[in-house]
Amino acid sequence: MGYVTRIVIIGGGPGGYEAALVAAQLGAEVTVVDCDGLGGASVLTDCVPSKTLIATAEVMTTFDSSYEELGIIVADDTPPLEQAARVVGVDLGKVNRRVKRLALAQSHDITASVTRAGARVLRGRGRLEGMQALDGSRKVVVTAADGTEETLVADAVLIATGGHPRELPDAQPDGERILNWTQVYDLTELPEELIVVGSGVTGAEFAGAYQALGSKVTLVSSRDRVLPGEDPDAAAVLEDVFRRRGMNVMARSRAASAKRVGDKVEVTLSDGRVITGSHCLMAVGAIPNSAGLGLEEAGVKLRESGHIWTDKVSRTTAPGVYAAGDVTGVFALASVAAMQGRIAMYHFLGDAVAPLNLKTVSSNVFTDPEIATVGYTQADIDAGKIEARVVKLPLLRNPRAKMQGIRDGFVKIFCRPGTGIVVGGVVVAPRASELIHPISIAVDNNLTVEQIANAFTVYPSLSGSIAEVARQLHTRKATGEF
Repeated sequence: MGYVTRIVIIGGGPGGYEAALVAAQLGAEVTVVDCDGLGGASVLTDCVPSKTLIATAEVMTTFDSSYEELGIIVADDTPPLEQAARVVGVDLGKVNRRVKRLALAQSHDITASVTRAGARVLRGRGRLEGMQALDGSRKVVVTAADGTEETLVADAVLIATGGHPRELPDAQPDGERILNWTQVYDLTELPEELIVVGSGVTGAEFAGAYQALGSKVTLVSSRDRVLPGEDPDAAAVLEDVFRRRGMNVMARSRAASAKRVGDKVEVTLSDGRVITGSHCLMAVGAIPNSAGLGLEEAGVKLRESGHIWTDKVSRTTAPGVYAAGDVTGVFALASVAAMQGRIAMYHFLGDAVAPLNLKTVSSNVFTDPEIATVGYTQADIDAGKIEARVVKLPLLRNPRAKMQGIRDGFVKIFCRPGTGIVVGGVVVAPRASELIHPISIAVDNNLTVEQIANAFTVYPSLSGSIAEVARQLHTRKATGEF
């Protein structure tokens, strides 16, 4: 019987479990060391729970903003003096019970897939033990919850330990009134007045969701606008929608502290102003889970931020040690983590592998409307990193958008001036996460605006706007308008 390659994966999130599936399929002996349940933060406390919560919020928003325009009549027995009362409400306890149930079911499904593929799942915390042995192997010590230890020998180790919410020293979450994004699913009643600190993707998603569910939301942003890392046109649309729906968006306001005062929370800003709410959600970034893993002693180089340095095939500076996901700080996306994990296994096990190409990654902000992007950005073009032409078309002109009562959003495509090859795009719309895919295919396969323009679209459809933008780019390129 021939030698079997031994793989140990520390962390069971998308980077870890996808790597386990690949390695097992390629004939390796795989052990996944995980302490929380397979799926990691993505499934248990982040993507799956938040998008489940947002699904309820999305229905509320659609109903609230469109039912009158679409001619829907709601029978209501509210007395005339109280006629302004909300027609539709939400049971947050029931919503959160559904959130947790779905997250747990997804975790169980992943565990079943991994074990069915032939991998072993070991509950505990893993750490690297010392440097590489003379035969090229590595030791991983696994500590179970009861303190017992087991030592594993591996030919290659993948670190996929993720990250955890960053906390401000003077705004420590208590899980009741001051919360991080992993704790919101324990709420049984809707926050009356929610202060969200941080206007990145996580902050914007939760602020929009709770506003839709019926909370009075204040969004504290230290930057000039919400979503400072996203397309500026898209961020402007979203901020306008937020304000129009009654959200208090406080730009250029940095939170210094948060404290409980009875059944309220007081958030003090760096300029001395104090704002009060019933609850506060801290969404001020994440810290990589790279401490206590024996990394530096094993020869793994860390960045100043604590993230693990990796190359394009997920190698660290230590031979036989790979890393994937949020712990690397490459892109905090489940899709990227999964790709990094798969690439690591393909590389180590000698299968065909293509280096990670971040310019083909599509991502989405699950606000309402959603913001989906792929490829080069407006910032890249403005900074001169690439020369590209751009056309932006508002959804207001789209017949299907008019039928559905959609007023906000646009499609924007970037293409190369000479060839018309599509290098990036932005979609701001309901379900933009579904609409970005044709642009992603174009970016990944170097398709031209002419090819997109010539492909049939359904009439009427929101995707028709993608073809229309491509037609305008192709026409202007051909006539030399640019």
